[in-house]
Amino acid sequence: MPRKMRVEECGYHHVINRGVARSDVFLEDLDKEKFLNILISIAKDYRLFVHSFCLMDNHYHLLVENRRENLSTAIQQLNAQYAMYFNKKYKRSGHLWQGRFNSYFIFDETYLFTLFKYIETNPLKANISQKIGEYKYSSSYAILKDMIPPFLQNSFVLRDYNINELFELLNEKLSIKEQEILEKLQQQKFQKVGDKILHIKKEEIQNYFLKVDDKKERNKMVKKAFLDGHTKSEIARQINLSVAGVSKILKKLKV
Repeated sequence: MPRKMRVEECGYHHVINRGVARSDVFLEDLDKEKFLNILISIAKDYRLFVHSFCLMDNHYHLLVENRRENLSTAIQQLNAQYAMYFNKKYKRSGHLWQGRFNSYFIFDETYLFTLFKYIETNPLKANISQKIGEYKYSSSYAILKDMIPPFLQNSFVLRDYNINELFELLNEKLSIKEQEILEKLQQQKFQKVGDKILHIKKEEIQNYFLKVDDKKERNKMVKKAFLDGHTKSEIARQINLSVAGVSKILKKLKV
């Protein structure tokens, strides 16, 4: 299967990377501190603005804005420098990360706050904190405690929100609509035309199922529609199934 296009265009990107075989990449707090110190250096050298970050034990999230077309180089350096530190400290060898990082280019800046909120809720989903702003290795904690690292100082959150308003909004759960928006953002597809990266528009959802005669063909079209960027909710409504039913189909087809 061909690799997903790496979008280097200047703008906003959601960057994620995990430990190889989902193993932990941060074994103690000092490891997370080291990663953030490396990020300070990388952000300065490559002119990256970090708008949100969250370091979990086996993965990290960054909401990054690049001012040059250098995102891949910057994140590769971040991962490589941290891997060298980690392998030396713990006397190990081999790959630390699962592979090249995942990144999602954000075409519509309307949803930046939704993405920020999603990243900041990771500790809640992992049951290691009770509310946003409690987890030490996240941007919401840094903002709340007024311990803002250099790479976060130009965050749109600090620019556009006051602290009380910010945490009032953050403590509202992600709605179903917001979750669908994020799902769409991650499923967007692109193509390169000349020097430009263009968003590929999706086929209308109903067109996938016009010639479906049996469950096997239906399930095949469910997979195709999902991979083309339609959400589970959109697919479920179209074929009169529950979202859980669509999820089971995708899991069975190893999507």
